Amino acid sequence: MKQVKEGDLVKVHYTGKLVNGEQFDSSVGRGEPLEFTVGAGQMIKGFDAAMPGMAIGEKKTINIAPEDGYGARSEEAIIEFPKENVPADMVLEPGMPLTLSNQAGQPVQVIVVEVKDDIIILDANHFLAGQELIFDIELVEIAE
Repeated sequence: MKQVKEGDLVKVHYTGKLVNGEQFDSSVGRGEPLEFTVGAGQMIKGFDAAMPGMAIGEKKTINIAPEDGYGARSEEAIIEFPKENVPADMVLEPGMPLTLSNQAGQPVQVIVVEVKDDIIILDANHFLAGQELIFDIELVEIAE
């Protein structure tokens, strides 16, 4: 029976949950399974590491520590943004997602934490940073 090895192109169905059981993502019900190359850095480290040795049709549940997922939360990712740089007609509220551009012009997702008189506190941490993740994985295909 063929087993996954590093470098294989695979298709998987997955469901991602937090330790409290809250589901944050799933390919189930979306139709197409997720396709990626094992070991190519397309997936978080813990997900990639779980793939070698799996056979088609095999299902497993894995726990991924923050350092093998989206990393620890970083205080450096908490940004003070000048309120004068926000359009006057834009109403900002805590919890609101925004997209900014970094120095290279690439989009960066942030969440509004607090709106003060002259600054806005933004959090640029990935929303899953610092979280232990649980994934249910089913290997659907190993491409030839």
